[in-house]
Amino acid sequence: QGEKLSHALRISAYVFSTGLLMFTALANSVSWLMQSVTLGNFWQTAWLEFYDYMEGDEWTIFLIGAALVPALAFWGFNGILLVADITGKPTFITRYRIQLGKNDPVDKKKLWKAIYTVLGNQLLVNFPMLVPMFYIMQWWGNTFSKELPTFQWFLVELSIFTVIEEILFYYTHRLAHHPVLYKHIHKKHHEWTAPIGVVSIYAHPIEHIVSNTLPVMTGPMIMGSHIVSLSAWFSIALVTTSISHCGYHLPLLPSPEFHDFHHLKFNQCYGVLGVLDFLHGTDRMFRQTKAFERHKVLLGLTPLSESIPESPKKEE
Repeated sequence: QGEKLSHALRISAYVFSTGLLMFTALANSVSWLMQSVTLGNFWQTAWLEFYDYMEGDEWTIFLIGAALVPALAFWGFNGILLVADITGKPTFITRYRIQLGKNDPVDKKKLWKAIYTVLGNQLLVNFPMLVPMFYIMQWWGNTFSKELPTFQWFLVELSIFTVIEEILFYYTHRLAHHPVLYKHIHKKHHEWTAPIGVVSIYAHPIEHIVSNTLPVMTGPMIMGSHIVSLSAWFSIALVTTSISHCGYHLPLLPSPEFHDFHHLKFNQCYGVLGVLDFLHGTDRMFRQTKAFERHKVLLGLTPLSESIPESPKKEE
């Protein structure tokens, strides 16, 4: 156990230090690029114009940034995926299906049930949770500042948000797999053993509060983030979890193999980044599969299910 922990800590330290060095090396150049491409103070000017147009109405600005913009990102991305799920076209998307033969096409009755639940979670769960969050963010006094945070600071916040989400999601998600909680709460989400993007927030309301929403909301509330940073983070989180559930390993996008394997096997790959799964050994089975070999960003056009096919089954 001691040797295993030591190895895990070395891996974690290596990943963290590498990421820190990359961040340090790229921060200034990326910041310069963003500043140049966006014509200097374009975003700052646009924010001030929007703020003045809204007459400084912080509640309306908060709803647009924390609810409307992320919802548009979620449904805009999933709208494209739903066309592929329902029609099987365009083949450019469907040829990258992970679980071949599943949702081909998707069961429409099951799909509509998922969509109704997702809309319910967004309207009846997310919206009420935004009310106390608004007052917490308002108390910080930075959220509606007329001065936008720097791009470098946004990257720092994004890193902190991601770590907080990983910790909270892993442990609440793993707790939800306790037999008692699984039977009454988490089983709903696992009705989809071959998930699609929209079911990323198809869950029991209690699970949606504890595992889906709070891990994402906690970071900005701790940091007292600007509404623009909060809006971008919420949108990124929703699109990222949609990719993890989409069922397609598409070129240039983050690999969904990790979470897709969780839906397939149930007792593996509980986290988002996979660091805590490695530390707790909840990815051992995954690491012995072809899915683990395919768990990388696809840089070409050949589906990984073709370039790294499953091993042929041995004849009995």
